[in-house]
Amino acid sequence: MRYELYYWAGIQGRGEFVRLALEEGGAEYTDVAREAGGENAMQRLLGEGSAHLPFAPPFLRAGELVIAQTANILFYLGGRHGLAPADEAGRLWAHQLQLTIADFVDEIHDTHHPIASSLYYEDQRQEARARTADFLKSRAPKYLGYFERVLERNKAGDRHLVGASLTYPDLSLFQIVAGLRYAFPRAMTRLEPKFPRIVAVHDIAAARPRIAAYLASDRRIPFNQHGIFRHYPELDTDG
Repeated sequence: MRYELYYWAGIQGRGEFVRLALEEGGAEYTDVAREAGGENAMQRLLGEGSAHLPFAPPFLRAGELVIAQTANILFYLGGRHGLAPADEAGRLWAHQLQLTIADFVDEIHDTHHPIASSLYYEDQRQEARARTADFLKSRAPKYLGYFERVLERNKAGDRHLVGASLTYPDLSLFQIVAGLRYAFPRAMTRLEPKFPRIVAVHDIAAARPRIAAYLASDRRIPFNQHGIFRHYPELDTDG
């Protein structure tokens, strides 16, 4: 099956979590919005799609299925491409971790858009500074500390979040670390030594042959000021 991924062209955003799973799973896919007329095709599906109408990108077309919501897409792909446990308890645990990552992603986004996504960053700069200060002091360490404990308590070893092999939450945790390094390099220099297992997961994922090839290719959209992870120097503090 050749999948069709629908997400905004030019940004990693939430679509990147899906791209990483497709790449590691060796799946054939088209990143539709990056092709000529692709964003118009995406908008048509948002307006006219199947009875299971997506609310917003990303969504994935797999044959007759149209699957939306990042964690839901990954739940589907994980079982079909060796990126999730075979047993029900393991699949649900991986899904639970991905949903927690989704909460983390929302809080990362809100550092630069704490009032409204419809406003420019410049319209909420003061509020963004206050929100980011709390995020770096309290919220980021809380989430990172949680995943560090999950890794520590994994009976199969602390190299992966679930079981003894790489699963899609590992890939998503890689993206979290990479994105935070881009958005808050000074803060991450301070935080990372406290979470060595998370850093190891990032490094293990980055070294996977398919992921390494993807990161070196033009399929990997560079971080920029239009996605979830944005670098504003005035928000990045090291204390």
